[in-house]
Amino acid sequence: MNRLLARRFAGNSCLVRVPWRSFCDAAAVNSGTAQAKHAEKQRLTSHSEEYDVAIVGGGMVGMAVACSLASMSLTKHLNVAIIDSNPALVNGITIKKEDPPDPRVSTVTPATISLFKEIGAWEYVQQHRHAYFDKMQVWDYTGLGYTRYNARDVSKEVLGCVVENKVLQSSLLSCIQNADIRKTVFPARLTSMNLNPSSIPTELNGTSSTSPWRGFARLELSDGTCIHAKLVQVGADGSKSNVRELSGFKTTGWNYAQNAIICTVEHTVENNCAWQRFLPSGPIAVLPIGENFSNIVWTMSPNESSELKSLTESDFIKSVNHALDYGYGPHPKSSSARDGDLSWFGAGLTSSAGEGFTVPPRVVRLASERMVFPLSLKHANSYVAKHVALVGDAAHTVHPLAGQGVNLGFGDAFALSRVIGEGIAVGSDIGEVSLLRRYEAERRPANIVMMAILDGFQKVYSIDFGPLNIVRAAAFNAANYFSPLKRNIISYASGEQRLPLFT
Repeated sequence: MNRLLARRFAGNSCLVRVPWRSFCDAAAVNSGTAQAKHAEKQRLTSHSEEYDVAIVGGGMVGMAVACSLASMSLTKHLNVAIIDSNPALVNGITIKKEDPPDPRVSTVTPATISLFKEIGAWEYVQQHRHAYFDKMQVWDYTGLGYTRYNARDVSKEVLGCVVENKVLQSSLLSCIQNADIRKTVFPARLTSMNLNPSSIPTELNGTSSTSPWRGFARLELSDGTCIHAKLVQVGADGSKSNVRELSGFKTTGWNYAQNAIICTVEHTVENNCAWQRFLPSGPIAVLPIGENFSNIVWTMSPNESSELKSLTESDFIKSVNHALDYGYGPHPKSSSARDGDLSWFGAGLTSSAGEGFTVPPRVVRLASERMVFPLSLKHANSYVAKHVALVGDAAHTVHPLAGQGVNLGFGDAFALSRVIGEGIAVGSDIGEVSLLRRYEAERRPANIVMMAILDGFQKVYSIDFGPLNIVRAAAFNAANYFSPLKRNIISYASGEQRLPLFT
């Protein structure tokens, strides 16, 4: 029994906050009584902080993993730890209807909306401000071509929904709080991690023992807490992921010579269309966010972003309207589907092909602060190792020109939770790399394809060269009038098709 107590105490030494002297004194006095030994054993086991899954980062993607695990019958019994120093995870997020929309928003695809509905989180989103859109217009500054997309082109009601990040986060928090799953929130930061604690010999009173944490990873937190978990899952500790660094994952990528300005603006009329214009220094996007508000995401050089951020509100609004109207070049020429030069498309024309070019609604007021973020591309060379799986920005960051970043992260979250469930169904250890590689095999190729497409767009539209401008215009016109191509683009962008191939 003494050897058993020694082994249990050694394995839990970072869990039990009891002075060493007190334990030794008590053991010396009561070592001869079975009652004291039994009490000590109960004390050690009752404080055991042992988890099946530890989610490091309680952002949107990390919380999506927790909610997904809670929604499946195979995984809802798991004991989950959520590690994040953000006070909102404990205190909640305050959302006031009278406040203007926050500039930090996400464009949620129909595929992501379906996943949110499956886990029960979308009902909470619907209680707050959000904006569906069923139309989108894309054009460039040369005036040589444009494309209009409509949900009708793929027999859908919407192309997507714009939601404030704080609404998504609050909805996922509400979902997990009301879920029937064992979960513990640790309001702290991860400071160190040992993925193979069984390799550390333990010793007490000269007696060696085997670590009781074989098959677990050990995590030490900034508040002194130590926990053990079968799977350390990185949710939203971001592009500078601590777990990725501690695990030794290498990354590939580069910084773009671009910053993004984001802000909330107001129109005199309601906006129900998503707009994107490619300018010489980068794209500007206008996304509906409800009522007469829209979200601006404007990409440009770091020097330009500094200048625009320092402008007065009046001058900034003039710059936005200039960029969305006749600034940098003329409007594209609208063509009718009945025009003779389009007759060769024949039955391939989409229902939106006859919609003419439209100028976005004018901005009349700046409704939030202007925030500036540097842009980069980064991709982990591997997503998994024993006890570790990377998701979201910890695994990949992309250019925001198509609003796909958070959707890729949500795709990771739901794929990982599904693989965990499949492992449990066949009795696998959920921390084994052989199981986790199934998650990597599903998500890494899909993420690489999307990253390559977005990076290609960024590079192609960063060059102002006559012949290339003509080629780009031809691509816009082909996408606008050729039905199979347009449907394929919409299906891929909405998350319903994995690869951009004709179907």
